Amino acid sequence: MNPADGKVRRLGLRLSLPLFAQVLSLVLLSVLAAEGLNLWILFQSPQAPPDIYLASEVVTAIQKNAPTPTQNGQPLLVRVLRAGDEPRQGGQRFERFLADEVAQRLNRPSDDVRVALVLDPHSPARQTVGLVRRLIGARRLQHGENPFITGSFTVGVRQPGGRWQVVEPQRHGLLTPWQTRMLLWFTITALALAPVAYLFSRRLAAPIAAFAQAAERLGRDPNAPPMKLKSVGGELKILVTAFNEMQDRLGRYVQDRTAMIAAVAHDLRTPLTRLRFRVEGVPEPLRTKMTSDMEQMDAMIGATMAFVRDATQTGERCKLELSSLVQSIADEMADTGADVTAESQGPVVIEGDPIALRRLVANLLENAVKFGERARARVYTSNATAVIEIDDNGPGLAAADRDKVFEPFYRGEPSRSRETGGAGLGLAVVRSVARAHGGDAVLENLPGGGLRARASLPI
Repeated sequence: MNPADGKVRRLGLRLSLPLFAQVLSLVLLSVLAAEGLNLWILFQSPQAPPDIYLASEVVTAIQKNAPTPTQNGQPLLVRVLRAGDEPRQGGQRFERFLADEVAQRLNRPSDDVRVALVLDPHSPARQTVGLVRRLIGARRLQHGENPFITGSFTVGVRQPGGRWQVVEPQRHGLLTPWQTRMLLWFTITALALAPVAYLFSRRLAAPIAAFAQAAERLGRDPNAPPMKLKSVGGELKILVTAFNEMQDRLGRYVQDRTAMIAAVAHDLRTPLTRLRFRVEGVPEPLRTKMTSDMEQMDAMIGATMAFVRDATQTGERCKLELSSLVQSIADEMADTGADVTAESQGPVVIEGDPIALRRLVANLLENAVKFGERARARVYTSNATAVIEIDDNGPGLAAADRDKVFEPFYRGEPSRSRETGGAGLGLAVVRSVARAHGGDAVLENLPGGGLRARASLPI
């Protein structure tokens, strides 16, 4: 079973709707849920009470000329305006009445006191203040009853020097206590909805993650099974179908091209055989040269057919210990007299084709011994990648040749002799196997001389 399929089923996905409809549903449900909770909080929360100040508290603050606490917990602040500045006098009946009341309590002329009420139209106390004003306006205002002031206001008293002393409530900070409480409730609402939005988003993203895993699996294994996700619909179904069709077309394309190359290589042997019979009548030394050329052609055709056969007949992948594989190949070559050693930092387990990986390691070791007299192999891990490095004592390669030598039939050495250079498919096989496993192979010159071949394979 595909692990991505199991993950999707564990999430309980039933994605029959198009992706657009699912995203739209998520947004609408989140907005409706948030608005519903916020409205419920607003209806259940008590309205913020207005700040109420007594006229006697205002008079006390004026007399002390210092910040004065009040019964509602909000202190009254006192300040002196700059010369030439004057406080505003409100034109409402209650404001004029309060100015007279404060002037009488201070034994000052009415002209020396000014009162202005400041009511924020967005204040939660607006309705309460309006009600108080209507009640006051409905009856006869009488001095001496210690009236109260609601909301924000300024009370100015003229000083002997002509400047004005102003008393006003301490203003709230950026948020009033009621606004802070509402903000806290709204934050709690958002936190409560966050897990729901996360789960819904994860349900939407799971098929896309499974699709990415299938694409990654295809890059590492061309023969990976097609992607299968149950209960998908809409855009996701189209995407999965297109991906599987693409994978199938790529497989057929590679098989067709590989079969064509194999057929061409096989058919070339027929005229080559006829040439061998006809060359017998050619005089020496031309016959020797022609025979050598035909032997090289036959070797190249054989190497090509072997390369095609290995590419088309991929083995079943399984978990294997890479260090032991490299060590066993190095020991076999050392038993035949080759100067080959291998070392490892510990077990390195990967999933791959044992036959293909054995061919990769053998080709690298044989190249190191052939061109560099000895091979020093090591296996280690780096950033979730298994690395095989093989150093030799050869002359190295020019920078322009270090990538070209991985091309089929390319050799840095001009000769095509089998004894000195082979057919030029060894490194092509190495890179082909490495890339088929999702990795790569590169060559680099060592600072002290010699060449290092590095094959990287994902763990």
